Amino acid sequence: MQLEDYFDFLAPNDIRVKGTRVGIETILYDYVHRSRSPQDIVASYPSLTQEQVYATITYYLHNKEKVNAYLTNWLENARLRREEQDRNPSPAIQKLRRIMAERESAMAIQQ
Repeated sequence: MQLEDYFDFLAPNDIRVKGTRVGIETILYDYVHRSRSPQDIVASYPSLTQEQVYATITYYLHNKEKVNAYLTNWLENARLRREEQDRNPSPAIQKLRRIMAERESAMAIQQ
């Protein structure tokens, strides 16, 4: 079995662990940016096996430059989406923000 056999390469910016909906960025963000152990990662994602997590980390270590670019692109895309959501919140988010503001206002009055 080749290392790449553990993954579904759906698009240049979408690599998933085969047989799951989990993107490699989920595992690698926990491993690289949060310094979580493979065992902790497996415990957090029941659809993943220890073998899949280790395969993802090994793939990262063997393709560090390429995967770092993938992660950088993923993080930048996530930042841009958050900014867009902040600028144009959905009606549901607007309602939740109003409720939160009303609660904070009521709490401030009670104090």
